[in-house]
Amino acid sequence: MISRPPLTTLPVRRRALVDRWGRRIDYLRISLIDHCNLRCVYCMPLKGLRFLPRTELMTASEIEQIARAAVGVGFSKIRLTGGEPTLRPDLLEIVERLARIDGLETLAMTTNGLMLDELAAPLKAAGLTRLNIHLDTVNRGSLEALMLWNDRDAVMRGIHAAEAAGLTPIKLNAVVLRGYNDEEVADLAALSIENAWHVRFIEAMPLGSQANIAIRHYVPNRESQTRIEARFGPLEALHDGELVGEARMFRIAGAVGQIGFINPVSEPYCDDCNRLRMTADGKIRLCLLTDHEMDFRKALQEGGPEALHALFERAVADKPVGHQLRAGIYPEVRGMSQIGG
Repeated sequence: MISRPPLTTLPVRRRALVDRWGRRIDYLRISLIDHCNLRCVYCMPLKGLRFLPRTELMTASEIEQIARAAVGVGFSKIRLTGGEPTLRPDLLEIVERLARIDGLETLAMTTNGLMLDELAAPLKAAGLTRLNIHLDTVNRGSLEALMLWNDRDAVMRGIHAAEAAGLTPIKLNAVVLRGYNDEEVADLAALSIENAWHVRFIEAMPLGSQANIAIRHYVPNRESQTRIEARFGPLEALHDGELVGEARMFRIAGAVGQIGFINPVSEPYCDDCNRLRMTADGKIRLCLLTDHEMDFRKALQEGGPEALHALFERAVADKPVGHQLRAGIYPEVRGMSQIGG
C-alpha cells in the first residue's frame, strides 16, 4: 500500500453547496453493492429480490470520478455503504482511489463487520478513516431471528480488529424492533461501559418491500432510553443534548464509551440534513425516504466528468425539505439494501 498523509490535513477546495432551505450539503454516501451476506428482516426480503448484475454496478473508476466531482463542488465526507461493501472484490482499490482525492477530509464505511478480522488493517492502510459496524443485538437467538445469522464472535473479532487498526472511534449501529431485540437494548448499551465505543440505537424506517416490518415492529427511541436507564440509571447528556450528526449522545455513569439515539421517525432531523446518497447503480437519491433519483452514472457516461458538477448543483437545489413519514408516505421503489444503508 502507498503511504499517505492523514486526510484531515488536506484542504477543502470549495465551500459546500447550500440548498434552498439553507442547509450545507457536504456529505455523500456511496453504495458499492446491493448484495449482502446477511438477511436482516427490516432490510432485505428472503425471496423475490433482484440483485444488480455486475455490469450495472458502478466501476471503481466511475466511483472515483463521481467522488472527485463531489469534492470539487464542496463535499468533504464520503461514506461507503451497501448492501455489504466488503463483498466488493475491488474494495481496497476503491478506498485507495478515493483516499487520493485532494480535499476529502473523511472517508468512512458502514459494514456488518463479518470480514473485518481480515480487512480492517488493509482498509486502514488503503486510506479509510472511520467505521460504523452494524450489530442489532448480542443475543445469539435474537441474531438468528433478526439477521438469519448467529456468529456473534465473528463480528466481535471484526470490531476488535478495527479498533486495533486505528479505525476509531468504533460506532455500533442497532436497529430496534419490537418483539425482536427491544428488550435487549441495555445489553448492547453495556458494551459502552468498558469500551470506547459509540453504541447507537436507530428507529426503524419504512422502506420498500420491508416497510411493513418497520411499521408493525416500530419502537420509539425514548422507550429504548427508558429501558437503558432502568438498568443503569439516568444517562448523562453530551454536547449539551444537541445533535452530533444525526444522533443525540449520552453516557452511562462511569462508562468509557457513549450511547447514541438516532430518531428519524419520532424526532426527524431533516432541518440538519447534510447528505446525498448514491445507489450502487449510480443514481443520486436526494432523500433516503423519498423515491426521487437522478442518474449520475448515465450523465458521466454521456457527458464526462465535467457534466457532474452541474448535476450535483441541481441535485442539491432539488433536495426536499424533509420526509413525509408522519403523513404515511414512504418510499416504495427500493429497500434499504438497494439504496445504501
